[in-house]
Amino acid sequence: MKVILLEDVKSLGKKGEIVTASDAYARNILIPKKLGVEATPTALNDLKLQQKHAEKVAQENYDKAVALKEELKDKSVELKMKAGAGGKAFGSVSSKEISQAVKVQLGLELDKKKMQLAEAIKSFGVHEVTIKLHPKVTAVLRVKVTEE
Repeated sequence: MKVILLEDVKSLGKKGEIVTASDAYARNILIPKKLGVEATPTALNDLKLQQKHAEKVAQENYDKAVALKEELKDKSVELKMKAGAGGKAFGSVSSKEISQAVKVQLGLELDKKKMQLAEAIKSFGVHEVTIKLHPKVTAVLRVKVTEE
């Protein structure tokens, strides 16, 4: 019997796949546990529509990420830090502080978890922070750290 999987089923397939299972397995386990539905023409049509919708949403997310990358391309954010003895930075700048500064200075929402800092910024000057906006899109934001 052909079955459309609604969930990932170990050793059978992933969600959205059309697989062939024995009639007994499909009727006694997959369908009652809502792990799959019988591959009727209407179910196949529904699956096709869901896949088209998912592709459309994924493309929209990608387009938004590319637009945001272009918007961030020439922009920078300025943060102020206290200076310790000898003009060295006192403390560090974290991704949370950068995210808040972007929100205030540029009016953009950037998730701090998407910022890829190897370690917190502990010196004055201009630093480049990579931001993973989408699995295929990464942007670079310049952060200028100045003395308070």
